[in-house]
Amino acid sequence: MKLNIAVLAGDGIGPEISRAGVMVMQAVCSKFGHEATFVPALVGAAAIDATGNPFPDETYDICMAADAVLFSAVGDLRFDNNPQAKVRPEQGLLAMRKKLGLFANIRPVETFGCLLHKSPLRPELVEGADFICIRELTGGMYFGEKFESDDRAYDTCAYTRPEIERILRVAFGYARRRRRHLTVVDKANVLASSRLWRKIAQEMAPEYPDVTTDYMYVDNAAMRMIQEPRFFDVMVTENTFGDILTDEGSVITGSMGLLPSASTGENTPVFEPIHGSWPQAAGKDIANPVAQILSVAMLFDYFNLADEAAAVRQAVDASLDSFVRTPDIQVEGKEPYGTQAVGQWIANYISNH
Repeated sequence: MKLNIAVLAGDGIGPEISRAGVMVMQAVCSKFGHEATFVPALVGAAAIDATGNPFPDETYDICMAADAVLFSAVGDLRFDNNPQAKVRPEQGLLAMRKKLGLFANIRPVETFGCLLHKSPLRPELVEGADFICIRELTGGMYFGEKFESDDRAYDTCAYTRPEIERILRVAFGYARRRRRHLTVVDKANVLASSRLWRKIAQEMAPEYPDVTTDYMYVDNAAMRMIQEPRFFDVMVTENTFGDILTDEGSVITGSMGLLPSASTGENTPVFEPIHGSWPQAAGKDIANPVAQILSVAMLFDYFNLADEAAAVRQAVDASLDSFVRTPDIQVEGKEPYGTQAVGQWIANYISNH
């Protein structure tokens, strides 16, 4: 199989974890007889510095021409510390999602047995937690009408029936392929947009009689994820709630550097780690590349290359079991590995097994 991959390394630790992800993908393609072409493109602060635009037209064209996008991270302290900045790196990420029509963000939350001690939750609570959050990605407050002055500001959370129906169909589909349990998360007791979400979900649920569908307010869902994370199988929610809940979910595993995600929709899919750019660590070779590498596994899954995806996950598990780990997840008394060393070890394991 020939794959044309757009590589958007972005900012901060992005270039470092991107190199590790590409290295692993090259190892898989070599082992299984695929041909992959990697085309780099600018995004985020790097793109602002070069062009003034966080998602330049050239990057959009490269993404549209690709079979998939391997994205890393955007964000820079220069912009974080300047509330007056009119152009920001994160606008590049939002623009990419909107222009590519990526309305469904799939974020798995799965614990690793050998890392339960790193979770802030007690092992007996978190062991066996395995759920997916389906986040609507192109609507809601992030894209609604905005206003800002010195004395007043607002962000509008707006959704339409077609936007809600299409993301719910994705969620019901995932639930059918898993444990047939879907939780719709909203704030229907307060927000009109949430009441529309719940109304449509209740209308659609009878179409999926094999799926148990329940409904939960977002504040309750946030508490339940801490108290009983094993309750969830598939969770679906709107953009802002999903952004917050998925970051909460990532911490359950013990490190934000462990979890991948996929964004799919109308055009080229994007595969990325759920964490940010961590600019303070840029260039130090300490960032955990596992989330980026597991994003490569999700990329192979998307193209129905199950054996290739399994090879990546097996290699990651082997690296963790062999204590080939970056400082954030290394056990006391073991020497931590650098970003590139972890990537190289995993690539070598794939090549040799």
